[in-house]
Amino acid sequence: MLLLAESDYLVHAAHSIEEAMQLARIHEFDLYVLDKHLPDGTGLELYSMLSEVTPGVPCIFYTGDTYEIHRREALAAGVDAYVPKPELEALIEAVHKLLSKRECAAA
Repeated sequence: MLLLAESDYLVHAAHSIEEAMQLARIHEFDLYVLDKHLPDGTGLELYSMLSEVTPGVPCIFYTGDTYEIHRREALAAGVDAYVPKPELEALIEAVHKLLSKRECAAA
């Protein structure tokens, strides 16, 4: 996330589901980038909770979990992109693509 923070994006980092939910309640986000594994649960659990609190915000899973079954599971749950670590260029491309869609929709 440091790479995104060094660009033109304002990045908030959370290290747990609890932290992420606190941030989601006080900030308006354009995009979520989640890992599949968190210290207090899974990225899918967090994604489900975030979708209830902030529906319509796109989400990318950026994770070291590269099993195809997990990618399909995340995409079936509604995640917009599943990028394996350490593919930074693919992450940046997914961020640009999803944010450009939101900017067009907001215009």
